[in-house]
Amino acid sequence: MHLKPENTKPEDIIRAMSAPAELIIGLVSISDRASKGVYKDEGIPALEDWFKLAISAPQWRTVTRLIPDERPVIEATLKELVDQEGCHLVLTTGGTGPALRDVTPEATLAVADKEMPGFGEQMRQVSLKFVPTAILSRQVAVIRKQALIINLPGQPKAIKETLEGLKDENGKPLVHGIFAAVPYCIDLIGGPYIETNDAVCKAFRPKSAIRPKT
Repeated sequence: MHLKPENTKPEDIIRAMSAPAELIIGLVSISDRASKGVYKDEGIPALEDWFKLAISAPQWRTVTRLIPDERPVIEATLKELVDQEGCHLVLTTGGTGPALRDVTPEATLAVADKEMPGFGEQMRQVSLKFVPTAILSRQVAVIRKQALIINLPGQPKAIKETLEGLKDENGKPLVHGIFAAVPYCIDLIGGPYIETNDAVCKAFRPKSAIRPKT
């Protein structure tokens, strides 16, 4: 625990004591061709590389899945990662466009307890700075039990952009990426306290929710 009791509320201390010490991240790449070995998946490696730079604490590990664009398979995979693997955060890539085989948002909503529409709205706002076709993206985010599930774009460059947002030449944010809000969301649903590398993505929390750096 990294709280100073004299500076925190009793409920904050209780939450910190009960929060898991390890962050478990589920990464799901959804692609018919990649899952068949037609080409190499790039989404999961890109996400793992990004987390190595972005997260400074706590200890974390990933659970990965490469699956086809099949709604029953996607739903079953999301349930497995949350209900059995105990993931606190699940990120999917692929299957969020308007094509007939793009069913990731429908599968994600089907396993949800709560919808978190702000994440999808912000991802499209970021992507629209680069391409007008961002309005075709249908990414959603939801809460299932103790986990936050977010649909990301399929391309590594777009993944990085939506997570980090846009910055000027001095590193000042112009448009916030979605990951800035992820650590506090994980706090609120009982997960580990995530600290980030501010140079990559600065996590935002209300002052009352900020703990001393480990």
